[in-house]
Amino acid sequence: MKHRKKTKILDRAKAPREAMLKNLATSIILYESVKTTEAKAKTVKPMLEKLITRAKVKSVYNKQQLNRVLKDKKATQKMLDVIGPRYKERKGGYCRIIKMSQRQGDGAKMAQIELVK
Repeated sequence: MKHRKKTKILDRAKAPREAMLKNLATSIILYESVKTTEAKAKTVKPMLEKLITRAKVKSVYNKQQLNRVLKDKKATQKMLDVIGPRYKERKGGYCRIIKMSQRQGDGAKMAQIELVK
């Protein structure tokens, strides 16, 4: 039964799925806007919101927690120096998903996930 299970499988095993979501979150942080499939965007959004909430308070512990998810040191520094202070007064809703047209090759629903300015 799939009652009360929140995680999306995305047709991958656990380790490749987690690696893909971490890489996608890193790309969103570095470029602030990424075009991806709608399912991946919806899956990575809660993870990204939690990371930004953690980046609001600049501490050693929060930096360690961000480094566990974000494997790129530049992304961690950008989170603590730029993105965290940007959303200091905001309570939530740091990123938005904009639906786009379907992908030409396989017809997958595409979306653009970006950080709110």
